[in-house]
Amino acid sequence: MAEITSDLVKKLRDKTGAGMMDCKRALEAANGDMEAAIDHLRKKGAATAAKRADRETNQGVVEAYIHAGGRIGVMIELNCETDFVAKTPGFKQLAHDIAMQAAAMNPQYILRENITQATIDKELEIYREQAKNEGKPAEIADKIAQGRLDKFYQEFVLMEQSFIKDSGKTIKDIIDEEIGRVGEKITIKRYVRYQLGE
Repeated sequence: MAEITSDLVKKLRDKTGAGMMDCKRALEAANGDMEAAIDHLRKKGAATAAKRADRETNQGVVEAYIHAGGRIGVMIELNCETDFVAKTPGFKQLAHDIAMQAAAMNPQYILRENITQATIDKELEIYREQAKNEGKPAEIADKIAQGRLDKFYQEFVLMEQSFIKDSGKTIKDIIDEEIGRVGEKITIKRYVRYQLGE
């Protein structure tokens, strides 16, 4: 068993922002392996998020982010369960990061569930036609269309976009990590993006 030093715990805490005891336990579970400990903390965040899925979120913050010399602006409402969590620096930073993401990446939906079936069917039809025009047989065209639809979700659905500050994580991942840290459900209620001239 590797020795879990306070320096190692501090290093993991600095990397992840998780609590000291959570970091210590994650390092113990991972036998001192930093990357495995980070994975352990991320999974714990996702598990906590799943457990809290039916909780109500009626506290939170409205965050504004202005980008590109005042040419793009985003206002976002990020909700949590208590006023206490809403006032924490980590929660405010999360709201800021998501607003910045929306400014930079211009998502069209928060969740894939927000997309109408008609829009999905239309996209699939376009992708199928593209694949057929590339000379692919029908059964392959269907698989290609589904793959391109997944890319569509990654591009236009905020929760599924790669986080601009860490492309190894999605927006859902960073929200799940914060849920794991604070032990409360967190949801994006709504956002609006303004672009000069639009």
